[in-house]
Amino acid sequence: MNIISIIQAGVSGAIRELYGESIDPDGISVTATRKEFTGDFTVVVFPYTKIARKKPHEIGQEIGDYLVAQQKELAAFNVIQGFVNVSVSPEYWHTFLMGMYTDPAFGRRPRLGKKVMVEFCSPNTNKPIHLGHVRNILLGWSTASILDAMGYDVIKVQVINDRGIAICKSMLAWQLFAAGEEPAVAGKKPDHYVGDYYVAFEKAFQEEYKAWQLTTVARSLLEGGCKEGETEADFFKRYKDTYFNRYSELGAAAREMLRRWEEGDPETVALWKKMNGWVYEGFNETFDKLQIHFDKLYFESNTYLLGKDMTEEGLSSGIFYRKDDGSVWADLTEAKLDQKAILRSDGTSLYITQDMGTARLRYEDFGAEKMVYVVADEQNYHFQVLFEILRRMGEPYAPGLYHLAYGMVELPSGKMKSREGTVVDADDLIAEVIEEARINSQERDTTAELTQGERDEIIRRIGMAALKFFILKVHPQKRMVFDPKESVDLHGQTGPYVQNAYVRIRSVLRKAQGSTFAKALSYEALTADECDLIRQLYSYPSVLEEAATTYDPSTLATYVYTLAKSFHKFYHDYSILNADSEQTRDFRLALSQAIAHVLLNGMQLLGIEMPERM
Repeated sequence: MNIISIIQAGVSGAIRELYGESIDPDGISVTATRKEFTGDFTVVVFPYTKIARKKPHEIGQEIGDYLVAQQKELAAFNVIQGFVNVSVSPEYWHTFLMGMYTDPAFGRRPRLGKKVMVEFCSPNTNKPIHLGHVRNILLGWSTASILDAMGYDVIKVQVINDRGIAICKSMLAWQLFAAGEEPAVAGKKPDHYVGDYYVAFEKAFQEEYKAWQLTTVARSLLEGGCKEGETEADFFKRYKDTYFNRYSELGAAAREMLRRWEEGDPETVALWKKMNGWVYEGFNETFDKLQIHFDKLYFESNTYLLGKDMTEEGLSSGIFYRKDDGSVWADLTEAKLDQKAILRSDGTSLYITQDMGTARLRYEDFGAEKMVYVVADEQNYHFQVLFEILRRMGEPYAPGLYHLAYGMVELPSGKMKSREGTVVDADDLIAEVIEEARINSQERDTTAELTQGERDEIIRRIGMAALKFFILKVHPQKRMVFDPKESVDLHGQTGPYVQNAYVRIRSVLRKAQGSTFAKALSYEALTADECDLIRQLYSYPSVLEEAATTYDPSTLATYVYTLAKSFHKFYHDYSILNADSEQTRDFRLALSQAIAHVLLNGMQLLGIEMPERM
């Protein structure tokens, strides 16, 4: 029986013995004691005032006395108003540590036989993967890893947005400006190369639009359409999309290319395949750097027509309705989601149509009971609508749908814009954090005896830990600013800081090589700090469970940082190898090994590798 169950059983027994009432132990709230109070776990006694007909602090005192007298695993307690803070006995913590310190997989659960799908990344093929994608990728990968640790069979997928007007802009710009040049000749990473032409299209379009604004047609529209108090610049900013669709020669050419693609024009399709192939080559190189992979790729070019059959089903069952212009809609006002278009009047599908069909297709492919969509919070409404529609259609997987929404990532210099070429490409970002790690490593020079290749690998691991941890430590729903220099700080809440705790332990264990920790069993005089470290280890499985339940890797990131910080302090305050007795030495080595296992496991679930040296 774990310690929380022991406390619950004890409180239930106390209420029965003291007040003559039976209480279900599972319904008794037991939480970790807040840091500002003494104790390991806290029981709230306010719910029992009617039963006991006493004041909360009196009930707390009586229950605390009962627990300490009856439960050998509990050593002491204190009462703060209606809260009983109980301290677990050192003997219990000692027994727990001796049972887990050799288990490198501590915290992981057996397989459940249940499937969960996690969709993440889902880039466009008109530009390289950038910092915003990186947050998406890291959240998706770590969430999938945490769910796997909780026993789920996880399928990692992405939908690659490989069609549409934005893709055609890059294709058209390449036709107009590249003179047949290819990435290898240009000496550029192929996805960056294609992204440059997306930016080139926008630059040419802006020049065309600026020139058009001086024409008679534009001036007439300005005079007749400018709103009260609106400046000329504001009007033309607002009118930009209308100009693209109505007057722009570049816009017309891009739309014509999209039309030819949808009709299967061989020349257009061949160009599309060639340029997308360049982008996929670049994507895979970036994925390798981030050390991620997918179990299945879905392509929008194959899925954008899906959902039309489901639309017909929805019309037949009355979930959807058709307007006079032929468009199909869903009335979601009862769910406070307004009216939502499902099909255009010309019968073409929308993103919602495609996502309906893709959800069903993926369920048919894998039978996953849960589907987690990692998509920016700008799409909150879209997923509310999608999930509501699938629920109304009675899709068997609808109850397990979840939108893991996350906030935008900004740089100290501000927001990024793909069309203007002001995004930070993932490859450049990775190179920058690794270079920052290299600079820090040169300052310390603690790996001089290693080969250059070994030092480079350590630096790569430190740099990638800096990048990944800095992003994952922030709650997904919060917007964040990424600062490469701050991310590699060995004294802050960073990945390298956690890695350094692990490296310290590995160094200690190497020096103790050959020790069996045999005398740890007879160590009895546990210090308060040793008990605190063991309590933190004890909480690891529940931290994983919380991170999996809430789809929030920041919970795990905060935990491993706190554990690392506690170990750094312990390492500073206590001797391990030169402890005052063999029993103490072996116990602290066992404790250190247990912490190393948990730090390694936790960081791996965040997608972070641990070095042996730094």
